[in-house]
Amino acid sequence: MSIAHEEAALDAAAVDALFVEARTANSFTGEVTDEQAQAIYELTKFGPTAFNNQPLRITYVRSPEARERLVAHMSPGNQEKTRQAPLVALLAFDTEWHEKWGQFLPAALRAKAMFDDDESLRHGTGRDNAHLQAGYFILAVRALGFAAGPMTGANFGAIDAEFFPDAGRRSFLVVNIGLPGAEAFGPAKTKFAFEDVVETL
Repeated sequence: MSIAHEEAALDAAAVDALFVEARTANSFTGEVTDEQAQAIYELTKFGPTAFNNQPLRITYVRSPEARERLVAHMSPGNQEKTRQAPLVALLAFDTEWHEKWGQFLPAALRAKAMFDDDESLRHGTGRDNAHLQAGYFILAVRALGFAAGPMTGANFGAIDAEFFPDAGRRSFLVVNIGLPGAEAFGPAKTKFAFEDVVETL
């Protein structure tokens, strides 16, 4: 048992399911119900973000027609697994996320002003926090017993033109979701050791 298992508040099985034994899947089987898809978000939303902002927008791509529209803009190596996955999530951030400030942080409404006229700051903050939420999204998928296959190999500019021409969204990640299929996992990849990446000052 590792030090992570020994120190965790969760039981060993949960630690393994979320982190230690979880792997990015490349093939999928099974089914992901609408209720399970909603539960993924219901867990995702609790992860912390700056100002409690919530810029992540999720588009679940289910229908064969929508799936083919998405697959057309995926890199060749990502096309077939995206076509076959039980559920595919297209993650984007709302470029005008600050306009909902009165909902997510009404007690500090004056802070919204710094984003009103600074598009670069607004988009950078939205992008960064949506990426943070994407990490929670992947952990939520794992918490429900599924495998996630996150991918950046896609033409996201073309995806935005296809799916969000007027919605003020910018996509950045496609996540295949389902139970691991046959040969879902390749050889385990090396992870850096604690001493390679951590310093204490």
